[in-house]
Amino acid sequence: MSSENNETNNGPILISIAGGTGSGKSTFTNRLKDRFKDHISVLYYDNYYKKYDGLTFEERKNINYDHPDAFETDLLLKHLEALKNGQSVECPVYDYTRHTRSDEVSVVNPSKVIILEGILVLADKRIRDLSDIKVFVEADADERILRRAIRDVKERGRDLEGIAEQYLATVKPMHYRYVEPTKGFADIVINSGMNDVALDIMAQKIKSVINE
Repeated sequence: MSSENNETNNGPILISIAGGTGSGKSTFTNRLKDRFKDHISVLYYDNYYKKYDGLTFEERKNINYDHPDAFETDLLLKHLEALKNGQSVECPVYDYTRHTRSDEVSVVNPSKVIILEGILVLADKRIRDLSDIKVFVEADADERILRRAIRDVKERGRDLEGIAEQYLATVKPMHYRYVEPTKGFADIVINSGMNDVALDIMAQKIKSVINE
């Protein structure tokens, strides 16, 4: 489990978990969160989509949310540095039904293990350099779009026609341009968020860090 940053890290470790939409990365992350509760800190890159309050709802719907420029990565990096320095952060909360940030914030407290999850967390070299362990979760494209469609209908109030249009216009091309290539940066590649062997291996590593 190597990192692009070769300096010795005596502080909290950062585990970055990437993968395409619907790949199972959120499932894998949430299973770790369920196991370790408040002993780990979790940030979701999706919450760092830029604020688009100045645009109409229709204009916000047409933004390419699968491009690296859609994220306020500088704010994320500040929050990661703060957590690594033992400081709590007020993480933004994204409202998928309105395609912009909500007025709420989520307080994330520091811990010995920080997990960052999102489709493009390995696309930015600055994040990779901060990461101690880089994970990529992959899945068949058909499985990913089906999972995304079910999630967006149930949880985000979307309709199938809109989901299909967005997938073909931005999600699919951006996946092959920006997401899939980052698999080469990963220390670990797993084929499912429900991979129990990978979960146990990662859990053992996290447990050893927590118990240090």
